[in-house]
Amino acid sequence: MAKKTQANIGFEKQIWDAACVLWGHIPAAEYRKVIIGLIFLRYVSTAFERRYEELVEDGDGFEDDRDAYTMENIFFVPEEARWKTIASAAHTPEIGKVIDNAMRAIEAENKSLKGVLPANYANPDLDKQVLGDVVDIFTNMNMGDAEESQDLLGRTYEYCIAQFAEKEGTGGGEFYTPASVVKTLVEILKPFSNCRVYDPCCGSGGMFVQSAKFIKAHSRNRGSISVYGQEANPDTWKMAKLNMAIRGIEPDFGPHQADTFTNDLHPTLKADFILANPPFNYHPWGQEKLTDDVRWKYGLPPAGNANYAWIQHMIHHLAPKGKIGLVLANGALSTQSSGEGEIRKRIIEDDLIEGIVALPTQLFYSVTIPVTLWFITKGKKQKGKTLFIDARKMGHMVDRKHRDFTDEDIKKLADTFESFQNGTLEDIKGFCAVATLQDIEKQDFILTPGRYVGIEEQEDDGEPFEEKMARLTSELSDMFTKSHELEDEIREKLNAIGFKM
Repeated sequence: MAKKTQANIGFEKQIWDAACVLWGHIPAAEYRKVIIGLIFLRYVSTAFERRYEELVEDGDGFEDDRDAYTMENIFFVPEEARWKTIASAAHTPEIGKVIDNAMRAIEAENKSLKGVLPANYANPDLDKQVLGDVVDIFTNMNMGDAEESQDLLGRTYEYCIAQFAEKEGTGGGEFYTPASVVKTLVEILKPFSNCRVYDPCCGSGGMFVQSAKFIKAHSRNRGSISVYGQEANPDTWKMAKLNMAIRGIEPDFGPHQADTFTNDLHPTLKADFILANPPFNYHPWGQEKLTDDVRWKYGLPPAGNANYAWIQHMIHHLAPKGKIGLVLANGALSTQSSGEGEIRKRIIEDDLIEGIVALPTQLFYSVTIPVTLWFITKGKKQKGKTLFIDARKMGHMVDRKHRDFTDEDIKKLADTFESFQNGTLEDIKGFCAVATLQDIEKQDFILTPGRYVGIEEQEDDGEPFEEKMARLTSELSDMFTKSHELEDEIREKLNAIGFKM
């Protein structure tokens, strides 16, 4: 895997900055598809060309044998779709048609991508000179070896969809969960080899990417993960398919996009790990059609909010020792309306809530409301106990609007969970606390971490209270005096220019 350096980060940004040339030349709805399509096309062509050269060097005549590529999990790319064909046509009026033909040719050779790849490059609204300039940027990429190129383009893909989310605001955030939030879920859940991972509202597939990275880091086998997902938005469903393809992950996202509640594409699935960031406070979600659904074991969720529909849907799809990590708006922690409080109570009494983590604000591009991580587990190691963490002060501001977690922040949260599961965690005032079912019952089954962790103790500076108050009041008096002096000075200057106060 490529080492992530500052140079690589700059490269990702360079690709994005170059791609932004398109922003003023194409409708916003098409912009995402154009860039993501080019990233995908450049990667599959590079991986193919490297394998092609290896086969030529072997001298056995298999360089045009499709099976020689698919056996290595490499897309067979027909000649009209290879990047050298596209690059040679970059500054011709036909460049849009050349790229569209390349996409169709790849789909013809790879049935799993049929109807997924964008074929809108010949659109007359897309300036072909600008498109050619963007093709040049991709042509001049230094791809390195096959594994590095996958990592490089995969990270470029991830970087670009993060930027889409930021640039498009609320409309863009629906398909992207910040990587640090996903990584926190994965590092706490610790998915293992040969597991089934499911996301019922998978967006662009970030949960699967981080799960595969975690498994590979610990077992060196990214392919030992079975991926199941569902997505209702057709464009986002296609984006997820491409994201998996570029990472070498073979998912089961169903034959098409579909609504998870009204058309569950994986009705018999029992997953080892479920990771999800469902739409916050989503409504309407079709409750009136599903009042007798088998998934509502703990009570019928209200029509006006799908939070407890998502929770129960995931519990229904959980294997006997399975684990869930999901993101929810804070309201789900304490709401009592429309039967939600009673549903939460029953889930807690069933001893399924393993941990709750309150997150800081400004982690998400599309929403600013406070959110929480829920960890729901069948067969908890610490039976009858729940871990509460208040992480609202963690993270750092990466710009004026957005906060992010460092790797150290994520490790601190994961280590805290591991200590809890091993029975060695000590409560830290203001940060973490372990509560029993009886403790939670005393709080009326409200799961807000602040109720359990308390307020962080302030370090005693050793200054006696009376002395501190005398010092502070003296300093305040000096400030008042200085304020009056400044006020008089301002009056004098205004009077000097003919303005009296």
